[in-house]
Amino acid sequence: MTLRTYYPEIEAYESGFLDAGDGHRVYWERSGTKGAKPAVFLHGGPGGTIAPNHRRLFDPKLYDVMLFDQRGCGKSTPHAGIDNNTTWHLVDDMEKLRELMGVEQWLVLGGSWGSTLALAYTEKHPERVSELILRGVYTCTRPELEWFYQFGVSEMFPDQWEKFVAPIPEAERGDMMRAYHKILMGDDRQKQVEAAIAWSGYEGAVITLLPQPENAGKYVDPDFALAFARLENNYFVHDCWLEDNQLLRDAHKLEDIPGTIAHGRYDMPCPAKYAWALHKAWPKADFRLIEGAGHAYTEPGILDVLIEATDRYAGKGR
Repeated sequence: MTLRTYYPEIEAYESGFLDAGDGHRVYWERSGTKGAKPAVFLHGGPGGTIAPNHRRLFDPKLYDVMLFDQRGCGKSTPHAGIDNNTTWHLVDDMEKLRELMGVEQWLVLGGSWGSTLALAYTEKHPERVSELILRGVYTCTRPELEWFYQFGVSEMFPDQWEKFVAPIPEAERGDMMRAYHKILMGDDRQKQVEAAIAWSGYEGAVITLLPQPENAGKYVDPDFALAFARLENNYFVHDCWLEDNQLLRDAHKLEDIPGTIAHGRYDMPCPAKYAWALHKAWPKADFRLIEGAGHAYTEPGILDVLIEATDRYAGKGR
């Protein structure tokens, strides 16, 4: 069976900035066919960006897709800004973008941190979500954070872990997130950038099953890394402003929403047990645990499931 892959390259047909009213300007763009099935794409991080290939997860004839750079990253300003930048600010931004789009409901697709934001948004506004597609499920609990930044992935990638801990004095390595936070939020720009590259580069190196230098390369670009590391670290130090186990606790709010969960068996940043727990709490969703895949949406098996899902929810092939 041939795996599905990207739709052809496409440019955004409209773009602009949302003035969030508290110092942030959020870059947004729309692609596909205006007035077709509405959808919103949520990028990862926190601190990632949208990319041209994200538009290609949707049939452009059948979808009208809103994509946006979340606060502080990509083309949004201020770059790497952490003030007024929490999960719930982003949820509010999504509602403003939905209203700007002029739709009552939309399909929500989010991967990695985007899945966290998608769950937070959907559990707060279930009536606004027609379908929900999640990839690389992350519920942002303390065990998940410690698995990636303290002990877990360190055992699978000792070479990358060595690079990750290098900027941190040995005496402070008992809480890597806090130690990085002190540097990334500090006043020494050079140390900030060095720490950001180490933080971001660690993630870029472990998100695919097999090394993908072309994918990992962007993570060590200083401009990208600074926003990625500052925002991600600040969100995670604050547990993403979520109550303990909140997203799984409130998963019953998803029960009437059609959905798909795609998760790589060998996803290092986001252990599969949490996707499995969400599957149990939301049995209506189509659950796909994908063999031979890591975390990234570029993994062929994951990409196939995502595009099959967007096709199906637009009525294609029925």
